Amino acid sequence: MKTIYSLFASILLFWGIIAAVSPKPTLYIIGDSTVKNGSGKGQDNMWGWGSFLHEHFDTTRIHLENHAIGGRSSRTFITEGRWDKILTNLKPGDFVIMQFGHNDNSAINDSTRARGTIKGLGEETEEIDNILTKKHEIVHSYGWYMRKYVAETKAKGAIPIICSPVPRNSWREGKIATSEAGHRQWAEAVAVSGGAFYIDLFGLIVPQYEALGEEKVKTEFFTLKDNTHTNEAGAKLNTASVVKGLKSLKKCSLKQYLKK
Repeated sequence: MKTIYSLFASILLFWGIIAAVSPKPTLYIIGDSTVKNGSGKGQDNMWGWGSFLHEHFDTTRIHLENHAIGGRSSRTFITEGRWDKILTNLKPGDFVIMQFGHNDNSAINDSTRARGTIKGLGEETEEIDNILTKKHEIVHSYGWYMRKYVAETKAKGAIPIICSPVPRNSWREGKIATSEAGHRQWAEAVAVSGGAFYIDLFGLIVPQYEALGEEKVKTEFFTLKDNTHTNEAGAKLNTASVVKGLKSLKKCSLKQYLKK
């Protein structure tokens, strides 16, 4: 009997040691202000969906880091070195969920933001002397930058998940208008070609908005500042849509870390 107890104790000790030396996976969240606004604490009542994602996960089993930041595009999140910092720590079994597009329509070269990308999925480039950063830069397409995120995530043994941009509070004849020129379709195309998972946030959120109606959505889910930034209620609606999208992804192991 003592031998059985000793064996059982040894097994428990072994698995305890394994658990202690095996760090839990990290879910990295990257994107723009619709994913995290400012410090993520709702300045001017503006919230992004990434600020509430941790509420849906068992954080005893997975660690979440929201690295999204307002004003960034798929290009500038890279050129500012933010992506490289994540890559330094990214390990096999981690996840990267990404949403870019809202700011990619901006000017490619100007004195205020210089954050735009070439439209589409192609390999064409534009060589510039960046007015804002004072650096020489080769600017690529939205698709090129998104493919870079996917390829480098997979090279680290981590799992990429692309989200389409969330809708703005922009209406036309009672329907939500598409304001990001093609980024929803381009995001999906990159996911398909690169072997990433894809969540059509635009497609998940729009029916909810249209069922509620323009006036209700405007007053209850967006800030008074503009038609882009959600308040807390709007961000939580978007977060729930991210979770719904995750649950629908076949073979995506991130689902196992969601709260039951």
